[in-house]
Amino acid sequence: MDEDDELCLCFHVTRRKVIQYIRVNRPTLPSQLSECYGAGTGCGWCRPFLKRLIEETDPQDVELPDVATYAANRREYRNKTT
Repeated sequence: MDEDDELCLCFHVTRRKVIQYIRVNRPTLPSQLSECYGAGTGCGWCRPFLKRLIEETDPQDVELPDVATYAANRREYRNKTT
């Protein structure tokens, strides 16, 4: 996943925005990222990925799936939860 790809698909929040928010605001809980354009407050799919970014010393080092895989897995997740 590139920096300009959407990490929170519900609210179209890019990985770049999340990483910048983490660097500036130093959140300690994934729920605090809700202040970053609502990231993590929609379907919930991105919350584990947001948690991984917060826990990493350098969030840019976190490996995330490619965009197509990420979106497909989210579709499956949403189908199971609705």
